[in-house]
Amino acid sequence: MYQTKEYPVGIYTFDKIRLNDLFYVDKTRFVYNITHKFNYVFLGRPRRFGKSLLVDTLQCYFEAKKELFKGLALDALEKEWVKYPVLRFDMSTIKSMDPVEVRNNIDSMLGVYEKQYGKEDDSISLGRRLENIIKRAYAETGQKVVLLIDEYDSALLKVVHNKQVFDELREMLRSFYSPIKICDAMLRFGFITKFSQLSIFSEINNLMDISMESDYSGICGISKGELLSQCKPDIQSMADSMGCSYDEAVNKLTENYDGYHFSFKSEDMFNPFSLINAFATKRIGQYWYSTGTPTFLFEQMRHFKAELQDIDNKVVNEDDFNISPEVAGSALPVLYQSGYLTIKSYNPILNLYTLGFPNKEVKNGFLKAFLPTVSNIPVAVGNSMLVSVVQALYADDIDTALTHIKAYIAAIPYYYENKKEPAFQTIMYLILTLLGQNMKVEVPFAAGRTDAILETTNTVYIIEYKVDKSADEALKQIEDKHYADPYAADKRRILKVGVNFSTESRTIESWKAV
Repeated sequence: MYQTKEYPVGIYTFDKIRLNDLFYVDKTRFVYNITHKFNYVFLGRPRRFGKSLLVDTLQCYFEAKKELFKGLALDALEKEWVKYPVLRFDMSTIKSMDPVEVRNNIDSMLGVYEKQYGKEDDSISLGRRLENIIKRAYAETGQKVVLLIDEYDSALLKVVHNKQVFDELREMLRSFYSPIKICDAMLRFGFITKFSQLSIFSEINNLMDISMESDYSGICGISKGELLSQCKPDIQSMADSMGCSYDEAVNKLTENYDGYHFSFKSEDMFNPFSLINAFATKRIGQYWYSTGTPTFLFEQMRHFKAELQDIDNKVVNEDDFNISPEVAGSALPVLYQSGYLTIKSYNPILNLYTLGFPNKEVKNGFLKAFLPTVSNIPVAVGNSMLVSVVQALYADDIDTALTHIKAYIAAIPYYYENKKEPAFQTIMYLILTLLGQNMKVEVPFAAGRTDAILETTNTVYIIEYKVDKSADEALKQIEDKHYADPYAADKRRILKVGVNFSTESRTIESWKAV
């Protein structure tokens, strides 16, 4: 009934998408804008957010493949189509952290263009080889060269805390990229995408970083406006498949995949990878997160001793998160630049940003992957425990729910640091947060903050826990702080639950529900 195009799942090349008439949200106005306004452009966006497709679009544009842009914004904007020699380097393909292997990978990339434009001695530096390629391409074609570098810092991010290896790789890459300045007169345009932000190009004076510029907040991803104006048939088709209304489908998509903001006046941006996969499968799933476990993020958090509860809704200034991870004093820069945190709000008077998880997909995926890192218990065991707890709570059986949680915490190896209150709070925060959308953790009230509230069809659970005290003391706090007052008119049963954790037994010692 609804005419939808096929979806480019796993396809990141502009020509394949256009030649096969696949689903595409037009971003070509941005291509025209940045290529006519700037000489060199930096762009940082999370993985699977459309950076590679944008790079490929730029390559097709500079190779004057006019037929691919028919009917798009660029078709009307560009009056002269000039073919330029394009050098493209995808640094995200470098998976090794070994400097020798990194050099071998770059050597192979250079070899492709040396076959096309010729080469000198293999013994010269990587930068000199790139410089020679640029000079030959310019001389042979009579046109300035376009340089496209995707995720220039990919090889560095994994070794940011290994100073010796980091310094060696950085010097290698700095040498490789040095022709950007040396060959400026022979370069038409340079576009460099980044996963994080590392100081390699600091000597280039005319480089424009558009990562946090509001005018380019929509250059990658799919905005809320684009979703509602260009994806109506796709939303309706998905709604029909899920048995819900159009508006309900929009709300589900928004809850799970929206919420990214890349400047203080950013558009609401959807993760394009997740959104396209959801349209293709016609169901809500964890698509973006399932493509990679962020182990390096957890290493960053351990390195900086970051408390999980402190990273969501964190109020900071721009220098706290839009800086290089190598000089950062916290895990925030990598968490923000990799897409696990985003800008939730901005206070222009104080110049302060609030960072938080962008959406349900990212938050739940991150927390599920983080739980085993603090418990050393396999993911499958944790998932099984969560299912059992949810089933018990929705059956109004708090005793069985807490029994499952107690058993899980008791199984944490003795050498793990869960004897202190913060460790227990982290584990409880993870478990309670992962129980579902009706669970609210650390809920603020006029007189304080309760640890958790869960609302089911029949019951509202108000949960407070203590460490090395008693369940009665936890219940007393619920009473003294009047945590139940907002539910006084609620027709459901109000169950106040006090839980006490013992550092000696290293698990839940007792609980009481009234």
